[in-house]
Amino acid sequence: MTTSGITAPADTLRARRELESGPSRVREKLTTAREAVAAHVHDGDVVAVGGTNHARTPMALLWEVLRQGRTGLALSRPLTCFECELFLASGAADRVITSWVGIGHGWGLARVLREFVEQGRATYEEWSHLGLGLRYKAGAMGMPFLPTLSMLGSDLADRLELKTTTCPYTGQVVHAVPSLNPDVALIHVQQADPFGNSVIDGYQLMDADVAPAARRVIVSAEEIVSTDELRRDPARTVIPGFAVDAVVEQRFGAYPHECYGRYDTDKDAFSSYMERVKQEGAEGARAYVREVLAHGDFDSYLEAVGADRLATLSRVEGLMPQ
Repeated sequence: MTTSGITAPADTLRARRELESGPSRVREKLTTAREAVAAHVHDGDVVAVGGTNHARTPMALLWEVLRQGRTGLALSRPLTCFECELFLASGAADRVITSWVGIGHGWGLARVLREFVEQGRATYEEWSHLGLGLRYKAGAMGMPFLPTLSMLGSDLADRLELKTTTCPYTGQVVHAVPSLNPDVALIHVQQADPFGNSVIDGYQLMDADVAPAARRVIVSAEEIVSTDELRRDPARTVIPGFAVDAVVEQRFGAYPHECYGRYDTDKDAFSSYMERVKQEGAEGARAYVREVLAHGDFDSYLEAVGADRLATLSRVEGLMPQ
């Protein structure tokens, strides 16, 4: 299912200059999802999706991208969940850069992805999990590549046409994994202040590298808190405000995915989606998109999901959408 060739890496130095020469990063950035996406997500962008699989997926932001009708996107993510199928089926994306796609045990294969790739309607660029992580890290460091033993001798290396280099100290042959500087990153966190300083509880996954690697960053947060509150425990701030362009407050912003310490995955929602895809293929995914987007915004969608259902998922007493 993997096609040959790597998505052309961005000029890392140019990406770094764009980051450093952009508008003042020390300012309040609170806005709405609609305004953030309108300003920072463009047709043809490489979009990095924060979190992994169904952990801290920025679903509210992703739905807004679909609502605004962006096209020609490439999605990059370490482990990709069914959001990639929604983007493929709706025509928003035609390329996926990842190490795996699916929901997880119990739900089977990513049927829509397979349909699109096998029919030549989308490109699946498959990396090892470490390989993709090193691409983000190289981008965050301002390096054009990082060396690794990952994927040596595998068919992934052949299909991606990966380059090798020789260690100047040992003579060992290693892969030179190219940097990845996404045009925009969408990341969901537990807390952020108005300046974009962001707290991630639980696993950070690759988000600490994704944010500084990207040219533009939109953060959605379960809760907006004061900078003074973050300073009480500064080690929890994983993403610095200077790397962020827009901040959106959104309770249950990862639903139906989970947000560590806040709420669990809605497994029934996953099962319902997969049953539709099993019966209808890509049309089932398109119908799912139409139904969600029929609501005026993400909060309206959550209202339709229902307070009782969200309460059963919540790990914080009294946590409800506001």
